[in-house]
Amino acid sequence: MENFYIVLLVILFVLAITDLAVGVSNDAVNFLNSAIGSKAISFRTIMIVASIGVAIGAIFSSGLMEVARKGIFLPGKFYFDEIMILFVAVMITDVLLLDFFNSLGLPTSTTVSIVFELLGASVCIAALKIYEGGQGFEEIATYINSSKALEIILGILLSVVIAFSVGALVQYLSRLVFSFNYEKKIKYFGAVFGGLSITAITYFIFIKGMKAIAFIPSEVKDFVNNNTLIIILISFVFWSIISQLIMSAFKVNILKVIILIGTFALALAFSGNDLVNFIGVPIAAWQSFQLWMESGVAPSEFNMGGLAGSVQTPELLLIIAGGIMVTTLWLSSKAKSVVETELSLARQGEGAEKFEPNNFSRLLVRYSILVGNAFTSVLPSSLKNKIENQFQKPKELVPSKRFDAPTFDMVRASVNLVVASILISIGTNLKLPLSTTYVTFMVAMGTSLADRAWDRESAVYRVAGVVNVVGGWFVTAIVAFLAAALFALIIWYGGMTAVVFLVILAFFFIIRTTIIHKRKAKLEKSKKRFNRQDIITINEITIETSENISTVIADVNKRYSKVIDHLGYHDVSKLKKDSKKLKDLEKQVEELKDNVFYFIKSLEDSPVEASKFYILFLDHIQDMVQSISQITRSSYKHVNNNHKNLKFNQIRDLKNIDRDLQVLFDNIVDVFESHSFDRISTIISDKQQLIDKISGLIQKQIDRIRTSDSSPKNSKLYFGLLLETKDLATSTISLLELFQQYYEDAKRQY
Repeated sequence: MENFYIVLLVILFVLAITDLAVGVSNDAVNFLNSAIGSKAISFRTIMIVASIGVAIGAIFSSGLMEVARKGIFLPGKFYFDEIMILFVAVMITDVLLLDFFNSLGLPTSTTVSIVFELLGASVCIAALKIYEGGQGFEEIATYINSSKALEIILGILLSVVIAFSVGALVQYLSRLVFSFNYEKKIKYFGAVFGGLSITAITYFIFIKGMKAIAFIPSEVKDFVNNNTLIIILISFVFWSIISQLIMSAFKVNILKVIILIGTFALALAFSGNDLVNFIGVPIAAWQSFQLWMESGVAPSEFNMGGLAGSVQTPELLLIIAGGIMVTTLWLSSKAKSVVETELSLARQGEGAEKFEPNNFSRLLVRYSILVGNAFTSVLPSSLKNKIENQFQKPKELVPSKRFDAPTFDMVRASVNLVVASILISIGTNLKLPLSTTYVTFMVAMGTSLADRAWDRESAVYRVAGVVNVVGGWFVTAIVAFLAAALFALIIWYGGMTAVVFLVILAFFFIIRTTIIHKRKAKLEKSKKRFNRQDIITINEITIETSENISTVIADVNKRYSKVIDHLGYHDVSKLKKDSKKLKDLEKQVEELKDNVFYFIKSLEDSPVEASKFYILFLDHIQDMVQSISQITRSSYKHVNNNHKNLKFNQIRDLKNIDRDLQVLFDNIVDVFESHSFDRISTIISDKQQLIDKISGLIQKQIDRIRTSDSSPKNSKLYFGLLLETKDLATSTISLLELFQQYYEDAKRQY
């Protein structure tokens, strides 16, 4: 029996290591986004500072894992075997849930997930105990600390509304003072702003940090709490003087210092206080095992009331946990994905949007515009002009050639860090369960709104993104509760077999999502995206478009061959996959179209013909993609509706066309990959032969209809495939003719 629970402990600690990795990947958004978005400091410096904060926070964490042991359920109501089932179910759920959100690139709260997992598993086991004991289900209330769950829900609502509102207000006032041309005014107000900001951040470190550091005497903590106002005033004067010295003597921008200290502070707080969310449950299980071993009582008879006391976590475990967190911070690609979500929603300029608009976001934006117009209409013209001047963006923030411009400036980054620090400090002081994820994310969204980053061009996309993220937070709570309850039920009846099955299932999904995420990241990296900094000369335009042509044609070639093969076998599942895979190709072309504006902006000193060529090039590419899309979707629709398969002769003729297209497309790809553009004329000269062959097949099918029995649906599909194939070939040749003409003109001119 003892070996059984030792195996469970090993499983729990393996899951804890995994949970540390997936948890840090998600919570990295809390302390990295402001520094990364502003590009005030190099990425390497940001990571070093954040790593130091994470390491110190973990090492000096109090290790009092209260939530896992007694915060949600009453341990005295459970026996040792029951509580081990509860802990295993919670850890499996937590790993899967956080990894799922990481894969989507959405930030969520590790606090909310662990609380509702504990709640779901404990409710399930309590219900099973009551059912087997023949009691009434109203007794569940005696097993659960229901007030804690209510506090968490209240904390979600408070953090969302307050953080967003305060962030928007402070950013609006800051922008009125500094404007976007803050370099001039920072000389006059920088010392005061630095004093206020660093005071807020250091106070945040004290309030959030000291409560998590066990070796600080209680007398010191009491002194800080009793003399808060004096400490704040002294700190403000001290840091204002230091800020002025930094700017005057060392010629360092004080905003960079604020961003650096703020990043360290949030990383420290995250690690020192959220460590319980990752290792609290395994530590509680280990302590439960120790208590049971000392008792000598059977697992089903040993009451876990001993967990209600305070038990310190060994420093070695905290150091190991800190090391895993720091390693994950440097290596996790999913952490970057989560950070990118917030940066895309807070971005000052235009660009590809991560989220699609929905009816709610459209309605919200529409009425917000009406309210905003009504409010500004009552303001005096002179005041409106002054406000507009303060929000006038400098040239480097207007869409231009700069591809690597900051997501937002250092003023907004500083406000993000300072406001988040203050709100978390206040929440800690008032003992409100504010989530660091919720606070930092909503502050960033509020400041981006106040900074007019959400304009008429992007508002519906950004609002839809925020709604998706916030909705995901509530989904986290519901899914965490239900999944943990389900896993507890399975383990209750399935024992070790169920545990092994669920652990294997969990790691299967983690490995699978990791592979999918890496493939997706590799695909994104390999895409030939328009770079508004690189494409400037005629030669560079030629190279860029040739790469795009090569990529699109290779994909079209692959898609066409697969569709004809799968249509021949009447394989509905593979045709459905073909239809889904088209979305990547369509999205790639859509991104190229979205960047036409930046392309034309980057050709200020180049001939107009270059812009016209690029627009016509996109038109032909789009025609090709539309043809292959119609071919794929009509084939899938035909097979999915269970219509008759194409006849053998029809499939044979389509395969012959496919082979001819493969030769054509392979030659085109080779020409554009090797930049052997002089060979284009040879390919074009053979165009009529392919067109005539397709026309001949159309006439052949007309003759079949006249002389033999033929299905109407069959004929409709076959004619549609041939006509779209003809359009595909025509668009391809037209693209080659356009490129050849442009290439020859460019050679003559340059």
